[in-house]
Amino acid sequence: MSEFVLELSALTRRFGAFTAVDALSLSVRTGEVFGLLGANGAGKTTTIKMLTTLLPPSAGEALVAGYSITRQAVEVRRSIGYVPQAVSVDGSLTGYETPAHLCPTV
Repeated sequence: MSEFVLELSALTRRFGAFTAVDALSLSVRTGEVFGLLGANGAGKTTTIKMLTTLLPPSAGEALVAGYSITRQAVEVRRSIGYVPQAVSVDGSLTGYETPAHLCPTV
């Protein structure tokens, strides 16, 4: 097993002339806890969408659980759990309590 659960290397996402995420590099070791903090429009949601394979990067690469988000999307999706806040059927349920069939397929 890799020392890192998350490895981003110059991860970039552009929308036309606008760069939402600009060459983000980051490594998170197995067992570490981390957070993405920043102002509105800083690229947090865009980064998460790329890491969950919902949005392809314009440049760069990321490994999630050792799998490439661009070349091994199915393996990435099998390795993660993702419940978006806005799609929650019952806001009083935790992620563990939300039945898998109610969550969108990632």
